Amino acid sequence: MSKVKPYKNSDLGKKEQVTKMFDTISGDYDGLNRVISFGIDIKWRKKVVNMVAKSNPETILDIATGTGDLAINLAETNATKIVGLDISSGMLAIGKEKVKKKGLDSKIDLVLGDSENMPFEDNTFDAITVAFGVRNFETLENGLKEILRVLKPGGTFVILETSVPTKTPYKQGYAFYTKNILPLIGKIFSKDRSAYRYLSESASVFPYGEALNNILRKIGFINVEDFPQTFGVATIYKSSKK
Repeated sequence: MSKVKPYKNSDLGKKEQVTKMFDTISGDYDGLNRVISFGIDIKWRKKVVNMVAKSNPETILDIATGTGDLAINLAETNATKIVGLDISSGMLAIGKEKVKKKGLDSKIDLVLGDSENMPFEDNTFDAITVAFGVRNFETLENGLKEILRVLKPGGTFVILETSVPTKTPYKQGYAFYTKNILPLIGKIFSKDRSAYRYLSESASVFPYGEALNNILRKIGFINVEDFPQTFGVATIYKSSKK
């Protein structure tokens, strides 16, 4: 798998570069997400919440939680505890303010940590989610193995991630948008131009659809399904643990 990194001229590893990038753009991130996705990402997250809610989990882990959007949405479920994990202290600082404003401090705990080396015991969570985060793992397989380790047997794992449309004219439209429009939006609105170039490049080379399904099966997940969203520009993946 291609190792696309945020900063081409940096000697830092991908993990360190991703941390630096999200710390830098944390203040712009929520607003830019709404602009870039035309607000459709809110609808996608709602679908993830509905999928997770069906299994009626008590404990949920949201990996690469960022500013906590999905963790906050997951508070709509009957879960008694939601943990949001992220490698960027800048993103978490904003997330904690959002959680506090919504009065969800007792239900949501946002913690700093590495998704490929998590500070949790085996078989801890009933459900685990990742929204737009798996493509930022330094080593995808290591991150997925860690997720399998901390997920309880019978637990639900749901990924929301960008993908590439395969049908005309959506394929051509998506290619034009990610190559020309997305970097321009990032350039105008963000202080880190490299970040939005990286976000579009990493999306274009990341495995999606059946390719990611097969990786999940290889790691040991079962009942693997994928659900393309909005002409295929994003996909929701659902799986579980034996």
